[in-house]
Amino acid sequence: MIHNRNGFDYLVAQIKKAEEEFNMKTGIFMESTGVYHLTLFHFLKDKFETFIFNPLITNSNKNSGIRKVKNDKTDAISIAKIGKFQNVKCSCAFDVEIYTLKSLCRDYYKLTDTKSTYKKKLSTDLRVIFPGYSSAFSKITGKTSLAILKKYNNPQSIIDADKNALIELISTTSRKGLGYSEKLYQKLIEISNEAIYMGIHSPGLYVKITNTITLIETLEIQLNILLKEIHSHIKSGKLPEVFIKNIELICSIPGIGELTAITIMSEIGNIKGFLKPKHLVAFFGLDPSVNQSGKFNSNQNTMSKRGTKIGRRALYAVALASIRSTRNGKPINEILLKYYKENLKGKKNKVALVAIMSKLTRYIFSILKNQKPYEIRDPRIHEKMYLQNHSKSVA
Repeated sequence: MIHNRNGFDYLVAQIKKAEEEFNMKTGIFMESTGVYHLTLFHFLKDKFETFIFNPLITNSNKNSGIRKVKNDKTDAISIAKIGKFQNVKCSCAFDVEIYTLKSLCRDYYKLTDTKSTYKKKLSTDLRVIFPGYSSAFSKITGKTSLAILKKYNNPQSIIDADKNALIELISTTSRKGLGYSEKLYQKLIEISNEAIYMGIHSPGLYVKITNTITLIETLEIQLNILLKEIHSHIKSGKLPEVFIKNIELICSIPGIGELTAITIMSEIGNIKGFLKPKHLVAFFGLDPSVNQSGKFNSNQNTMSKRGTKIGRRALYAVALASIRSTRNGKPINEILLKYYKENLKGKKNKVALVAIMSKLTRYIFSILKNQKPYEIRDPRIHEKMYLQNHSKSVA
């Protein structure tokens, strides 16, 4: 089939012809293949019962025979057999607006990673060209630092610069007054004199500094555009009301900001697709892998990492925030901080953070299923409430 309008119409005609000839109802199953299946799925879902399989399911069912065969025909037959004969989970939900939001969020994180790469590149180049420059600033990619490097991209240019012009540039961008600007100027002159003695002098390398700064600023502009579009999409009224409410519910968990809540909810989509908390934990790839054989049981199992990478990244940021305190010493999430210090004491840092991420996932499942905001509740009280409710249900 040709992947165009004529090909799509031909496919529908052939399916309907087969339905009439064999007097049957059609069920269409396809494998999730990044973005390549989306247009066809979107086209067919309103015409036939159409379902999507996770590729992990289809891959585990391929090549069950002895011969190694890989072509479109065998793949299609394998997917059809799974759909007809096996009781496996599949999806038939696709909301264009939620997909749009998810794509915007994923692009935002990808551009953030790219920006971080260029920040590291700038730091690396400065170590070679301008040793000691980073000691003058708490953040070399700050507004003042970038403004100076854009105009004076090497030590000699700072030494040769007009003193008043450079001080004015520092004062304008930092907004910290003349005293601060003069002190920073003197420090830059000292650093520049040392850098001329220690650093590598090459006009070609100086150009790299300017180019990298231009790329960082361009990426910052694009990130702001994406962020504005994400918030605009949330307020557009196109998304389901329950979806917007779920974002607000996730925001009720301490340590989760609006963008993080939007990202997590856009990855989850519809919480009704998850029957138990462990299903959502597995969706984020936080479930432990299993390695057992006979009496052997490995104690070095890692998390599966088979779920949404972006969602897992967002949860990681929340987990880090949840075990911190504010400047006043107040815990961001008192219960999780206590759990981290007492229950996870002695655990490796990464293992402990995964445990916090798993807890957060269960919190998210609970508030979305119950449609109630998060409440900070001591685990002992929670256990008592659970036992009371359980005893009532049994009675």
